[in-house]
Amino acid sequence: MYKIDKIEKEHKRVQVIAKIVSIILYMLLIPIIIFNFTLLIKSFINPHQTPDFLGFKSFVIVSGSMEPTIRKGDAILVKKVPEEEIKINDIVSFIEEETNVTHRIIGVIEEEGEKKYITKGDHNNAKDKETISYEQIEGKYQFKINQFGIVIHVLKSKVTLVILLILIVLISCYKGRIRKRNQERKEKRIKYEEENKDGKSKSLF
Repeated sequence: MYKIDKIEKEHKRVQVIAKIVSIILYMLLIPIIIFNFTLLIKSFINPHQTPDFLGFKSFVIVSGSMEPTIRKGDAILVKKVPEEEIKINDIVSFIEEETNVTHRIIGVIEEEGEKKYITKGDHNNAKDKETISYEQIEGKYQFKINQFGIVIHVLKSKVTLVILLILIVLISCYKGRIRKRNQERKEKRIKYEEENKDGKSKSLF
């Protein structure tokens, strides 16, 4: 009996560990799946716009034009803000000839009655050739994550989404098998105890 109790305790300990691990995995995987699905749906609805998540857009810096403030390989988050909140010295991400650029605003001018922004990379010696309008601005720089660009690329990948969904299905199937196995063990234990009980009762007569 002592051996059976010891096995049961060990089994319960393994169950607790497995439950904790599965909870941690769900906490990590589900937000990433939601993030991926949101970007996927928004990019499908508006294919010509960079999709955002909760108002934020993420970009990976691929050049050194903003060093040392922002370095190549850094991931940045920007947020679309009202035009009145855009001012000189702000760092903004904008679309220029179908390419996303992240530079600092160094001046504001009027061109044909429209407000235009002069931009420049911190590391560049000269300002950008073309001015930009508010409509070109994807968002105002909020913060960066050093050398996190590769992770952002992976998170945005459709392949990543498929892999994560497969993992969720596998974890769910595994948990289902564990529950079924536990139920079978419980039923066998009850049956074993009942048979032993009946045997002991008969031996008394």
